[in-house]
Amino acid sequence: MAILVTGSAGFIGFHLSRRLLERGDEVVGVDSLNSYYDPRLKAARLTILQGYPGYRHLQLDLADRERMPAVFAETKPSHVVNLAAQAGVRYSLENPDTYVDSNVVGFLNVLEGCRAYPPRHLLYASTSSIYGNHANMPFSVHDAATHPITLYAATKAANESMAHAYAHLFGIPATGFRFFTVYGPWGRPDMALFKFTDAILKGQPIDVYGQGRMQRDFTYVDDIVDGLVAALDRPPETNSGWDAKNPDPATSAAPWRVLNLGAGRREELMRYIEVLEQKLQKKAQINFLPMQPGDVTATEADTAETRAVLDYAPSTSIETGVAHFVEWYREYYRV
Repeated sequence: MAILVTGSAGFIGFHLSRRLLERGDEVVGVDSLNSYYDPRLKAARLTILQGYPGYRHLQLDLADRERMPAVFAETKPSHVVNLAAQAGVRYSLENPDTYVDSNVVGFLNVLEGCRAYPPRHLLYASTSSIYGNHANMPFSVHDAATHPITLYAATKAANESMAHAYAHLFGIPATGFRFFTVYGPWGRPDMALFKFTDAILKGQPIDVYGQGRMQRDFTYVDDIVDGLVAALDRPPETNSGWDAKNPDPATSAAPWRVLNLGAGRREELMRYIEVLEQKLQKKAQINFLPMQPGDVTATEADTAETRAVLDYAPSTSIETGVAHFVEWYREYYRV
């Protein structure tokens, strides 16, 4: 049996699929290869994956109600990792329909596939954006995250609720992962590190929102993949001590949980840019701008639960991570 990875030609999906293939797993990748960003980058990732004998690719949209059931019927995956989604906070302000189609309808089709052919474990991507303007720092999975401030975050909150319903009704073990500002080689062109690098090398100014005072829990992609791989064969069990009068938002009487995947430390955005300047050996021209709708001042993951459950220990500094990204970018774009 194979591991089904949706969004396999995407940023995190590519890195996870490659890691699984390198350790000898069979991977069935599902990706629509849409044009949200340069399809050539997705095609390049896919070419690498198709070089592994254990990889099989299916090009389709998760929202396709006709074809998705056949994927599960044919592959009967032992594990499902749902990483396909319409990403981006600001893009959701202009294209809300896309987020509902990809993130809600698409995830429903994944859940229905798991209902028909139950996997040992369903893993799916959530987001740190789900915490909204939460004042408690670092963000803990044991705190209620019920006030998302963007549609993107709201669709991910819906995913967590939908997964819980299917875990409760059909016993599907499900773990949601709240990712914190993931970066690294093969990243998306709409992400800050990619845009900053491109602009700096071209001698163009970079837009820095929040007057540069924002802080983020920058998490290197390999550390994210470490967490996902560690979780594959550690499905959640029912929390026998779960109290319906004082419900823990992170666990359930059903086989369901949510976990943070982050570095567990805040970094100033300006420090991030400073490291990038050092690795590029070129100064940035900065255009300071006010906060954008949907942005938050700071994020930081409380990873105590993740460490306890998965022995999770992210170790990549931004100095190392940014250096790896710059090395990849220069090689890929030959600059």
